This record gives sequence, C-alpha cells and structure tokens, in this order.
Amino acid sequence: MPRYEFRCRACGDTFEVDRPMRASGDPAACPQGHADTVKLLSAVSVGGRGGGSGPAAPAAGGGGGGGGCCGGGCCG
Repeated sequence: MPRYEFRCRACGDTFEVDRPMRASGDPAACPQGHADTVKLLSAVSVGGRGGGSGPAAPAAGGGGGGGGCCGGGCCG
C-alpha cells in the first residue's frame, strides 16, 4: 500500500499515512488532532540492479541513447 507524507500547518509536524491510491487526495488529520494539513510531494526511487547511491551507469557498449523509456540501459 502506498505511503503518503503530510505536514500539519498548525503545529508543523510531518507524518506519513498508508492508504490506497484511490484515497491519495483525501485529507488526513495530524497525530496531534489538527485538521489543517497538506499533502507533500514525495520523490520515489525505484532501484534496479546496482546498490549504489548515485545515478545509474550506462550499459556496457551502450554508446548513449538506445530508445525506450530507460535509454537502453535495462536491455543488455
């Protein structure tokens, strides 16, 4: 189930809520009971083969570009 991050405008607390995607835009009360919250934009990282923390290296012999949504790095 996706996790969404919210911030309370009243107390400044940041908290997370697990809910289905269909309910992603629903309001969420902060754990302190305040109702004035805003959903934060969260960046999602989906990893592939490596375990590094930097950008993915191009595939060997890739020569740049290659088509597809991943630039050809996943086909090889």
